[in-house]
Amino acid sequence: MKNIDEVQRAIMKDPANSEFTKKGWEPIFVAPPSAKILIASQAPGIRAQESNKTFYDVSGDMLRDWLGVDEDTFYNSGLFGIVPMDYYFPGKAKHGDLPPRKEVAERWNPVILEQMPNLELKVLVGAHAQKFYLNKNMKKNLTETVRNYTEYLPEYFPLVHPSPLTIGWRRRNPWFEEKVIPDLKNRVHQILSEE
Repeated sequence: MKNIDEVQRAIMKDPANSEFTKKGWEPIFVAPPSAKILIASQAPGIRAQESNKTFYDVSGDMLRDWLGVDEDTFYNSGLFGIVPMDYYFPGKAKHGDLPPRKEVAERWNPVILEQMPNLELKVLVGAHAQKFYLNKNMKKNLTETVRNYTEYLPEYFPLVHPSPLTIGWRRRNPWFEEKVIPDLKNRVHQILSEE
C-alpha cells in the first residue's frame, strides 16, 4: 500500500473489524514516515479509543517519563510511531482489559511498519508485544525478558507495561527503575539528538 491513509482505510474495511467500524471507531495507531522509535504496545484502552489518541492517560504519562520525553515530543515530533497489537479497544476483562486479538498484529503490523523505514529502536511494551516481536527469543516470562533486555539491543527494548496495575511488579523488581529505565532514557535521547 502506498501510504498510511490507505492502510487505515483497509483496516477499517477488514471484516474482522466491522463491529468497531460500525461504532464509528477508527483504528488507533501512529505511523509517521519520519519515526525513529516504535512503541509496540498491547491495545488501546477505552479512553484512548474515545479520544482517538493512544497513551493519553496515566500509563502514557509514565511511559513518557520512562522515555524521558514530553507530551509534545511524543505526539508531535514525528519521531515516534505507536503501533499496538490490536488497534481497537478489545473490551473489559475481570482485571483490566481483554487481550488483543492475535490475528490483527499478524496481518497488519508488517504493513504499517513498512511505512516507517527509519526506525532505530522498537520499544516492546508488555508481554503481548514481546511475544509478537521476539517470538522464541523471549525468555520464560516477562520479568526475565525485561531483566535481560540488553540481549535484544540495539533493535528491541522490552519493558513492563506502565500501567498502575504493574506497580506491585515494579516494587518487587527495583532493578527495573534503577538500571533499565536510565538506559532507555539514554538511548532515546541519543536517537532524538541525531535530529
